[in-house]
Amino acid sequence: MIKKNIKKANTIKIKKPYFTKDNVFIYKDDILKFNSIPNNSVDLIITSPPYNVDIHYNSHADNLTYEDYLEFTEKWIKKCFDLAKSEGRFCLNIPLDKNKGGQKSVGADITRIAKNVGWKYHSTIIWNEGNISRRTAWGSYMSASAPYVIAPVELILILYKDSWKKTTGSKKNDITKQEFIDWTNGIWTFNGQSKKAAGGHPAPFPIELPKRCIKLFSFIGDIIFDPFLGSGSTLIASYLHNRRGIGVDIDKDYCDIAIKRLHEDGKINQSQFLK
Repeated sequence: MIKKNIKKANTIKIKKPYFTKDNVFIYKDDILKFNSIPNNSVDLIITSPPYNVDIHYNSHADNLTYEDYLEFTEKWIKKCFDLAKSEGRFCLNIPLDKNKGGQKSVGADITRIAKNVGWKYHSTIIWNEGNISRRTAWGSYMSASAPYVIAPVELILILYKDSWKKTTGSKKNDITKQEFIDWTNGIWTFNGQSKKAAGGHPAPFPIELPKRCIKLFSFIGDIIFDPFLGSGSTLIASYLHNRRGIGVDIDKDYCDIAIKRLHEDGKINQSQFLK
């Protein structure tokens, strides 16, 4: 059980969850320093890390040099690799590319880093968020001189640790026939999450994203982990679909936003803070 694992870890270095209730655990911590659960204990990791596009987070510098950003990426992806079970899976939501500060092949570079760390590649889901209206630059408008090509999509990399076939866990599924047919098509189309609906977090993703990943890639009762919890979408989806969720975020305000959303959107019972 997850509680037993957490207690075991805390006998080594005690760090209580910032919040816990009904198989949901939130830690206010830096993922690179996080050691409150044992290695080889997570079934499915779902996250959307900082994109390094100068979003104004409270507690994270989102304007690193590209080389420093990739170095940071390698460190936290290695941490996730260590935490995952042998049959652990990883759904990683990242940009296809970016042009702010120069064209960068973000998706390809992070895929390479993940494989170098030890993750095995399974497939890529294209998330058609439909946000082309957000574009701020056309390059050479109406001219072949130097136009910008911008795809209004993001990637969800599907990775695994040692073995893709899942033989452990409850083996109980909750995905419907139509969901399975629709979601195994690798192009997903649904809207992004507004900041206002996510409690003001500057870069939220919609609950629909982790919901699909959870139902498609995990069994009921599995342990779901998000190293960049943000507004809490992963834990809300975990709770609503009878998984055990663990989230980490370095910022207290974002942890509080996630707790509030768990109460409002996840309908979790009265919040319980551990002092």
